Amino acid sequence: MATGKIGVTTENIFPVIKKFLYSDHEIFLRELVANAVDATQKLKTLYSFGDYKGELGEMNVKVSIDKKAGTLTVSDHGIGMDAEDIDKYINQIAFSGAEEFLAKYKDTANSIIGHFGLGFYSAFMVSKKVEIRSLSYKEGAKAVKWTCDGSPEYTMEETDKKDRGTDVILYIDDEDKEFLDQARIDTLLKKYCRFLPVPVISGKEQEWKDGKYVDTDKDKVVNATEPLWTKKPADLTDADYLTFYHELMPGSEDPMFWIHLNVDYPFTLTGILYFPKIKTNFDIQKNRIQLYCNQVFVTDQVEGVVPEFMTLMQGVIDSPDIPLNVSRSYLQADSQVKKISSYITKKLSERLEKMFKDDRKSFEEKWDDIKVFIEYGMLTDEKFYDQAKKFFLLKDVEGKYYTLEEYKTLVEASQTDKDNTIIYLYTTDPTAQFTYVKAAEEKGYNVLVMDGQLDTHIVGLLEQKLEKIRFVRVDSDIPERLIVKNDSKDAGLSPVQTDIMSTLFKSQIPAIEKTNFIVTFAALGENDAPATVTQNEFMRRMKEMAAMQPGGGFYGELPDSYEIIVNTNQPSVKQIVDASTKALEGEVNPIRTEIDTLNNEMTEARKAATDKKEEAPDLSEKEKKVSELRDKESSLISDYAKTQPVVRQIIDLALLQSHLLSGEYLNEFIKRSVDLLK
Repeated sequence: MATGKIGVTTENIFPVIKKFLYSDHEIFLRELVANAVDATQKLKTLYSFGDYKGELGEMNVKVSIDKKAGTLTVSDHGIGMDAEDIDKYINQIAFSGAEEFLAKYKDTANSIIGHFGLGFYSAFMVSKKVEIRSLSYKEGAKAVKWTCDGSPEYTMEETDKKDRGTDVILYIDDEDKEFLDQARIDTLLKKYCRFLPVPVISGKEQEWKDGKYVDTDKDKVVNATEPLWTKKPADLTDADYLTFYHELMPGSEDPMFWIHLNVDYPFTLTGILYFPKIKTNFDIQKNRIQLYCNQVFVTDQVEGVVPEFMTLMQGVIDSPDIPLNVSRSYLQADSQVKKISSYITKKLSERLEKMFKDDRKSFEEKWDDIKVFIEYGMLTDEKFYDQAKKFFLLKDVEGKYYTLEEYKTLVEASQTDKDNTIIYLYTTDPTAQFTYVKAAEEKGYNVLVMDGQLDTHIVGLLEQKLEKIRFVRVDSDIPERLIVKNDSKDAGLSPVQTDIMSTLFKSQIPAIEKTNFIVTFAALGENDAPATVTQNEFMRRMKEMAAMQPGGGFYGELPDSYEIIVNTNQPSVKQIVDASTKALEGEVNPIRTEIDTLNNEMTEARKAATDKKEEAPDLSEKEKKVSELRDKESSLISDYAKTQPVVRQIIDLALLQSHLLSGEYLNEFIKRSVDLLK
C-alpha cells in the first residue's frame, strides 16, 4: 500500500473546492458523470484506432445509491486507470487527462468533455470520503484502490476488480444526505445529463402494480444519446422538431419557427433555437436556452453567447469551443464567444428574411407574434437592425402590412409637411382613439397601429435611422395641424374675446389629479367637434419612456399636460362667443382698461428709473391693484360660466372622447346631458 500527499500548492485546496470552486454543490454529479463519459469515449476512440484489441462490452455509465452504506457510486466501463494514471491525473490537481488525450487524437476525439482536471474533486463538496476503484484497459494492468478523506493525504493500494473501468464511491456527508435520494439524483441527471452521448443508468424502470409504482428488473436509462441537434437538418421533419421542442418545453404551444445551427468552421457550433409565441405581457426570461458542451449541460445563463434580444428564444446550443471556467458555470467574454454570437445573429436574420421572401402572406400572419422579438433585436443590436429593416413591417388600421420602403412610397405624397418631412401618423389603441383615427382618415391620411410593448422605443429608433421621417400620434393635435402644410388660420377672436373665452372655458375644466390643461382656439370646420383634447407628442413620449425606468426620472414626475382646442367656427361655440361678448364685454372692458393703464404706468416708472440710473420704484400697491382687478375679472367670467351649461358640456364631451372623464365628473355629465335634452 502506498501513501502520500496530493500534489497541490496549498494545504487549503479542499476547503476552496468544497466552498468556493463551484457555485452549486449539485454540480458534482455532472462532473463525475462527465468524467465517466470521457473515459468511455476514450476507450471507443482507442478501439477505433486499433490501439485497444479487447471487447468493448457494455459501454454505459451507472449511478447507484446505497442508503445503508451512505454511498453514491458512479461507475463506467471505460478506459480505467492504473496506479501510474491515478498518480498522474488524480494526485496532481489541475492536470487534465483530457488535454493530453486530445493532443494525440485531436481529429477524432472531439467528444471528450473534460478540460480542466478539477471535475473529480467536486466530489469532496458532498463527501466525507471518496474512494476510487479502477482497472485499466492496458494488458496486464492491476486494479487499484485510491482513498482520500478530504485532506491532502491519500492511500493507494492494489485491490480486486474484475471488470475494466472505474467506480467512484462517494461517502456522503451528513449534511448532504439529499444526494442519497433516488428522486433527487434522477432530477439532477435529467437536468445535467439528459443528452449525454453514452447511456446513463440510474435505478430501475417502474410499473404500476397493486395501486403503486414498483421497480422492475429493467435498468432505467435517463438520457437520449443522440439528441436532435446532433443530426443533419436534411434528415429531420417538422414533426421531429416539434416533438423535440415539446420534450424541452412541456406544456408549451407550438413554436412559430426554429433555426437549426450547424457549423464546424471557424468554430464548432450545433443547436436548435425555437421562437415561441410571446404572451401579451412582455416578460423576458433568460433561462430558456440551454448551453451544452459536447452534450453535457453547462448552464441556462447564456448571456454573451446568445445576443441579448435572443433570450426570448428557447432551445439548445452545443459547442466545445466556448471557453468556460472550472465550474463550467460562467462564460468568459472572449473573441470566440463574440464570433459565435455574431454568427447566431446572422443565421437568425437570414432565416427571417427567407421566411419573408418565400411566403410573405405566412410571414404577415406571424408578424404580430414575432414583432416584439424583432423590435427588441433592432433596438439592441446594430447588425441585426441592418438586416431586419428589409423585412420589418408596419401595419395600418386596415390590417395591411408594409415594409419601410413600401410605406414611405405610400404616404410621402399626401403626408409630407411644409418642412418636407414625411409624417407617419399612428394610433396606440384604434378603439380608444377611434375618433382621432377617423378624423385623420377623412383628411386622406393613412394611420398605422403601434400598440406593441416596444413600439414607443422603435418609433424613436426609426426617426433616428430614417431620413426626414417623423411619427405623430393621431391624438397629439387636431387633424388640421397633424401635418402642417401651410400657416394656420387666425381664430377670429378679438383680444378681449380671447381673454373672456379663455377664462370662460378654463373655469369649467374639472380638477383631475396630476393633470394640467391649457385652452387654445382654432378656426376649424363648422362640422368639426366644438372642442378637442390633444396631448403633446414629445411630452407624452418622454413620460411613457420615463414610466419604463425605475423611479420615472424627471419627466416621470411631471403632471400630464393636455391642450383643449376650441373650434371657433362650430355653431355652438359661435353662440357662446357672441353671448359672452354681449353679456360680459361691458363689464370686462373697464376692468381691462384699468389693468392696461396700471401696467403702462408701471412700465413707464421702471423705464424712467432705469434711464436716471435710480433705484427701482416701489410699485407694490399698483401690482396688488392689478392682481385684484384680474381676480375680479376672472370671478366675473367664472360666475357667468356657471350659468352656461353648454360650456361645461363641450369640455366634458372633449374629455370623454379622450377617456379623461370618470367618476363624479362623468356622473355630472350624464345628469347635465339629460337636463339639456328636456
